[in-house]
Amino acid sequence: MFAALEGRRFDLLVIGGGITGAGIARDAAMRGLSVAIVDKGDWGSGTSSRSSRLVHGGIRYLEHGEIALVRESVREREVLMRIAPHLVKPLEFTWPVYRGARLPRWKLRAGLALYDVLAGSRGSRKHHGLDVESIVEHEPMLRREGLVGGATYHDAATDDVRLTLANVLSAVEHGAVAVNYAQVVSATSSGRRVDGAVVRDELGDGEVRVSARVTVSATGPWQAKGTKGVHISVPAERVGNRGAVTMVNSVDGRVMFVLPSGTQTIVGTTDTFTDAVPDEVRASEADVEYLLAAANSYFPDAMLVEEDVIAAWAGIRPLAAASGADPSEISREHRIAEDAPGVITVSGGKLTTYRSMAAEVVYEAVKLLGSGKVGGVAGGASGLTGVFTAEELLPGEDRRQRVGGMAKSDPVLCRGLVYGLPYILGDVEFAVRHEMAVTVGDVLVRRTHVAFETRDHGIGVAGAVAGFMAPILGWSEIEEIAHVELYAADVRRIFAIDAAYA
Repeated sequence: MFAALEGRRFDLLVIGGGITGAGIARDAAMRGLSVAIVDKGDWGSGTSSRSSRLVHGGIRYLEHGEIALVRESVREREVLMRIAPHLVKPLEFTWPVYRGARLPRWKLRAGLALYDVLAGSRGSRKHHGLDVESIVEHEPMLRREGLVGGATYHDAATDDVRLTLANVLSAVEHGAVAVNYAQVVSATSSGRRVDGAVVRDELGDGEVRVSARVTVSATGPWQAKGTKGVHISVPAERVGNRGAVTMVNSVDGRVMFVLPSGTQTIVGTTDTFTDAVPDEVRASEADVEYLLAAANSYFPDAMLVEEDVIAAWAGIRPLAAASGADPSEISREHRIAEDAPGVITVSGGKLTTYRSMAAEVVYEAVKLLGSGKVGGVAGGASGLTGVFTAEELLPGEDRRQRVGGMAKSDPVLCRGLVYGLPYILGDVEFAVRHEMAVTVGDVLVRRTHVAFETRDHGIGVAGAVAGFMAPILGWSEIEEIAHVELYAADVRRIFAIDAAYA
């Protein structure tokens, strides 16, 4: 795939393999454009693997009057549940209201009613107001003191990395050349116009010149400032939540979530300005304390302390407009601009709206290419191929079946990776052979969630995984050892908790 970057002129070179770049590559390839997409790391290895794993309309944006953003978000939520039912699944939220809360019960009901209207919700998908007894029935471990009622409403949950990967794999199915661990080291130009880039193989020692008529920069927080969002995972049995719960932090009024995740509960997220380098951003002790305090406030019997935290991780939200007194009040709208001749830059936005953002970017790219108009910037009819990103299913629905088929033919592949977790060696083999996994981190952090679901973040099984990957990828014994060491460094980089106010 790396060699395939050279020797041709692409219509579009996409730099950045997060959810936005992956969506752009898919949209452009489906419209018949020749596409290359590269990322200096793995697909979704930045912000796109550090999200709340939600596809949601952003009900809190209604407070700031961002009706258009909410309308777009709930529309995209419905599209994604349709084209990726294996990755985007409905999730019911319980929103309890306490006496003296920043959002009183009447205001919450009014906001949720508008949310239903914007989403076109019907029947069981509409919100429902609840009295105290009904709230307790839904979530019996919630604090009862001061509880005055609340409501339930619906959004959706996803696997953020697999959603990103599915878009990359779909782009490849439609002819794109996609290469992870391919670092752009410089832009190239002809006259005053950018006409591609020099790309280095991060797993080898080669460089190639990639020629492209239009270059798209979709590098998220590497090109735009943002705010830090931290999540923690704790044992679900300690919290006792039955489902997803929306919380309003009594300290700063921020809307937060307690989310079910198998045997774990995820608590998030923070929203603070940061100057951290995206590759090095981590949770701090202060972030963890903030999240634990919020969870304990709503679930007092949990009595969570830092030792209960299984994993803590942080990502940076790339914001198109990164200024404001309160980070939570900064718009999540996106910006698309031709910042240099031949270069389109996209910044801001959110995971939920990646597909419509991608269509807008490709629309602008096609105008630069001079191929005529492309109808429907939100995924409507293409003047090039007539294929719709809103209609074709994303790949991966048969993954579990394919892994099972491989395991049936080879009993070794049935062996579990970690006791109590559903991952087997078949997942490793499938990830390497069919999902572009080329490092231990690709497997344990992103193709599975072992790193997020174990207290040692997969260090204990890293050697066995590397040993299994080695013959498939042709690693020498020295390279195998180096990959285990690289994984240990990745774990420290992603999951270490910094001193209190780092």
